[in-house]
Amino acid sequence: ERLAARPGDDAYGAVSVRVAYRATASTIRRVPPEVFWPRPKVESVVVRLERLGAPPVDVDEDRLWRVLDGAFAQRRKTMRNALRRLGLGPAEADAALAASGVAASARPEELSLEDFARVASAMPA
Repeated sequence: ERLAARPGDDAYGAVSVRVAYRATASTIRRVPPEVFWPRPKVESVVVRLERLGAPPVDVDEDRLWRVLDGAFAQRRKTMRNALRRLGLGPAEADAALAASGVAASARPEELSLEDFARVASAMPA
């Protein structure tokens, strides 16, 4: 489910954004625990990944991955705090978020790939 999760979903995280950068993910069907041996305590899903010809956003990948890793390192933290953990000062973090149109109080699990790309592009080099 994490592969196909969308912003706001409980399963949404860094892997969801990384997949969205390279593919379109969709859940095909749920697989009940009783079809596995030993039986897991969770339900599984089959996910279809359709590779994209090119990433849907134009951004430096290394910067994007750095922002993603920082943002999702601690769940439920704000983007302002995530950027501060990446070494930006308060003014730099606020400026990057303002330039990208992302609220300083936004949480990573609410942001789309496009939002993360704008933040990564707005960060100082």
